[in-house]
Amino acid sequence: MKQFLLATALIAVPVAFFSAYEHYLAPPAAADQSQVSSKGLGDLADFKVITNDVQKIAATGDLKAAEKRATDFETEWDDKQASLRPLDPIAWGNVDAAADGLFKSLRNGSPSADKVDAALATLKTVLDTSGANADKPGAGEKGAKASVSGIAVTDAAGHPVPCEDLINRLKDASSRPGLDAGRKTKADALLNKALERCNADDDQRADAFSAQGIALLAK
Repeated sequence: MKQFLLATALIAVPVAFFSAYEHYLAPPAAADQSQVSSKGLGDLADFKVITNDVQKIAATGDLKAAEKRATDFETEWDDKQASLRPLDPIAWGNVDAAADGLFKSLRNGSPSADKVDAALATLKTVLDTSGANADKPGAGEKGAKASVSGIAVTDAAGHPVPCEDLINRLKDASSRPGLDAGRKTKADALLNKALERCNADDDQRADAFSAQGIALLAK
């Protein structure tokens, strides 16, 4: 989830050779479904209020207005990422994934009320199990970890790493002096693809493109 603007100008470089990103996705490590300690994210009341508001608006059939209110959740969640995520990365990832599901359901070209309702129900449940003292079944489950070109693209719960994180790593790597021009051109093309997918709330593909670029520049 993000409001990550396309601040970097798009570069017109062919990227056909990167289109099948799945081929770069390393087989995930065996899933570890054991329970881990979950400290929780503290008071999530503000996010619950917004979620309830979205649900009430969606119930009227005005999904456009519901999406607008959901954007308030997105903005506040992004603003508090730096303080919330370190408290409990797994719980944070669970909420982040559930919220992304809601945004996608509302931002679909033809939103389905049923899908929006299902996404809202999921988000409400996850918020309830991810707040203060969230040591509840399922709150701290580990998922399968995955990497692309040797770069981790999921967290301990198996959720995609926030695409902004890897995009910033790729930008830093691309700004180093003395880079091979050919590699930098390819990395810039991957950065553009990552930005595009990040703005489409597609963290998985965005992370894959960023990881490829980071690995390319590390050679």
